[in-house]
Amino acid sequence: MKKSILMLAVMTVFAFTSCKDNAADKVNDVNVAAAADRDANASKFPVMELEKTEHDFGTIAKGEAVEYNFQFKNTGDAPLVIVDAKSSCGCTVPEFTKEPVAPGDTGELLVKYNGSGANQVSKTVTITANTKKGKETLVIKAFVTPAAGDAANGANMLQKQTK
Repeated sequence: MKKSILMLAVMTVFAFTSCKDNAADKVNDVNVAAAADRDANASKFPVMELEKTEHDFGTIAKGEAVEYNFQFKNTGDAPLVIVDAKSSCGCTVPEFTKEPVAPGDTGELLVKYNGSGANQVSKTVTITANTKKGKETLVIKAFVTPAAGDAANGANMLQKQTK
């Protein structure tokens, strides 16, 4: 009985090992070259170099729409692709270059602000791109003054409250 079990085990091992093709014979030189290229390029990233990361609009009236174009250059080794740009609130709208920016080329990101809020306001825009860091942050600032009608209404309400 032991001999028949041993013989069956040896035959099973022999059957499984003899049917295998040699995996080394299946390696294709073209695939090896493509894999080597892919691995060499895996360490290349685009670099988004912004002229400036913050813009101050100064003093603006409430409701006054303003915009600014942030300029950037791809100083990296691969095409720069901006995947998304989101603002910290709905009053700020970023518009960005959808096409890849080749190494050495420039691009721009337009940020529009509708003048909502009061006094000193600061809004951020987060850019998601295929850079090594993955995210860049832009900041816009403004001092929002009340509109002419708002100032008069505010003064009238203040007088009524003091009486």
